[in-house]
Amino acid sequence: MSLINEFRSTEAAIKQLQERLQALKQDDKLQKELDFEAKLRELMAEYGKSLPDILALLDSEGKIVKAGRQPRAAKVEAPTKRTRKVKQYKNPHTGEVIETKGGNHKTLKEWKATWGGDTVESWVTLLD
Repeated sequence: MSLINEFRSTEAAIKQLQERLQALKQDDKLQKELDFEAKLRELMAEYGKSLPDILALLDSEGKIVKAGRQPRAAKVEAPTKRTRKVKQYKNPHTGEVIETKGGNHKTLKEWKATWGGDTVESWVTLLD
């Protein structure tokens, strides 16, 4: 952007902000809030209290968030890992029995290679 364009856009922005400022100065709600703030600051000075003192007094349950800070998240327990159930496989061809919690068992893999995964899974009994 050229310097003259930047100047003109800045000038327009300033004019727009000045109009907004004038509108706010005439707003009754703003006047009430300014009056309230002035009276509150006088009262705080009279009793020797600061803003953190007032917030602590009003915030009995810890719900007020300080300006510019994010509320602390409540500590959430990490979900515990679900324990695997013990499975017992009984081979009807050999009568051999295997107990395992996972499918990474050497003999179980051999059975699945020989008789097929679906067939071997039909031999399972859940323990636990």
